[in-house]
Amino acid sequence: MSIVTMRSKLTDSDIRTLIRGPNDEERAQAAHKICRCVDDAELTPEERIHAESILAIMAEDAAVLVRRALAVALKNSPRLPHEIATKLAADTESIALPIILNSPVLTDSDLVEIVRACPPAKQVAVASREHVSVTVTGAIAQYAAPVAVERALANDNAIFDAAGLEVTLDRFAGVSQVTAAMVRRNELPVSITEKLVSLVSGELFDHLVNHHELPPQIAIDLAMSSRERATLDIVEQASRQQDVQRFVQQLNLNGRLTPSLLMRGLCMGLMDFVEYSMAELAGMAHQRMWLLIHDSGPLGLKAAFDRAGLPPRLYPSFRAAVETYHHMERDSAAVDRITFRQRMLERTLTLFASIPKDDLDYLLEKLDATGLKPQRSASGLHAP
Repeated sequence: MSIVTMRSKLTDSDIRTLIRGPNDEERAQAAHKICRCVDDAELTPEERIHAESILAIMAEDAAVLVRRALAVALKNSPRLPHEIATKLAADTESIALPIILNSPVLTDSDLVEIVRACPPAKQVAVASREHVSVTVTGAIAQYAAPVAVERALANDNAIFDAAGLEVTLDRFAGVSQVTAAMVRRNELPVSITEKLVSLVSGELFDHLVNHHELPPQIAIDLAMSSRERATLDIVEQASRQQDVQRFVQQLNLNGRLTPSLLMRGLCMGLMDFVEYSMAELAGMAHQRMWLLIHDSGPLGLKAAFDRAGLPPRLYPSFRAAVETYHHMERDSAAVDRITFRQRMLERTLTLFASIPKDDLDYLLEKLDATGLKPQRSASGLHAP
């Protein structure tokens, strides 16, 4: 669209109205219409220069309504000249906020400068953008007001690295709104969860330990504390560990890698946890232990069981649970992990005549939580 064509889509008086309109409202309407035409037009370089000169005039207009019309009309436009975008971002809040929040023209350097030099309302606008880079969140962590930091933490599209989160905790460890927003992020580095454990309590503590990976030693200590049944147990924490092998090694060093713990993990379908645990107890590589456990013949699992030093009385139940797992894995390829675990618990409970009463009670408590608790009979258990 040429300037001539662009002008033809306007009324003859649009540009005159912008310059000499009888009041600010009419001039703002003319400005909005011109901005839309400029944004939609396919212009030659020469025509683009002329169009941008019109926008520059608007950005200098004394009337707030005209400048706001420019900001609102072109807040999402990649064609808004960078110089005009930064000028609008430095304007009063009613004009600046639409640009700061939305404009793709603003660079990370622009946004960092806004965070460093501007009041909280503009910092919040930066923190609320659809995408916020690590560079910008680092500046927010270091310079922004608490309300802007909280907003950035609550923005799933604001990317924080561990360094930015560390700075945030250094500045705002005592600000509950900030720590709460951090706890509720989708992902946190282990080093950050370790610090947050000592800073939060109640519902936030429960959310932290149930939704984020914890350092192995802290996870074990919490699991052994009075919070075990209320917030966390070792098997549940094992399911959240990225480095299962390291977690298992810590368990073994603390004397927590017990046969009943392995049985609990197996009943909940956490086969990788069981594999790494048996490999740790047997002193062999995980891959070799995996081959023994999943050997289709009759000897592999027994050899793995014996090498791990597990009690012989538990083997029949252990073998039955492994067979149940394999059967479930074949038949439930499309089932989500939670459903898989529920079904695994349901099917294995009837197999454990030899399991200690405390462990059986533990498993029944797990079924209580899923709504799948079987009924006791005089002879033992039967499925619901």
